[in-house]
Amino acid sequence: MANAASGFAVDDDCKLKFLDLKAKRTYRFIVFKIEEKQKQVIVEKLGEPAQSYEDFTASLPADECRYAVYDFDFVTAENCQKSRIFFIAWSPDTSKVRNKMIYASSKDRFKRELDGIQIELQATDPTEMDLDVIRSRAS
Repeated sequence: MANAASGFAVDDDCKLKFLDLKAKRTYRFIVFKIEEKQKQVIVEKLGEPAQSYEDFTASLPADECRYAVYDFDFVTAENCQKSRIFFIAWSPDTSKVRNKMIYASSKDRFKRELDGIQIELQATDPTEMDLDVIRSRAS
């Protein structure tokens, strides 16, 4: 297990599931949670390839921070099918200050464990990560 800067370990399952998403496209998204009692980052939810962006955003809690990875498929202006892997740091305004601090201090170290992230996005409310934002960042 790798050690995150804030003292949180990264569960090996996080890296393995991310590799499955990246290489095999087994998942559409992964939601990660910091488990304070176990002092590690764990996989909280896996999204099936058929699930939509709306399914992904609905899986993020309204008042708690999370890390997430989303595999976004899109078609370019030249009509080419492409995909981008987004890392999303979800830190809602309504979450507790301690929760925000723990996620903020662990983010960069955790992100480095996931090799292959193409675009990073930070969001404090749903409008900062709606589908139009994702589309504009992807192209």
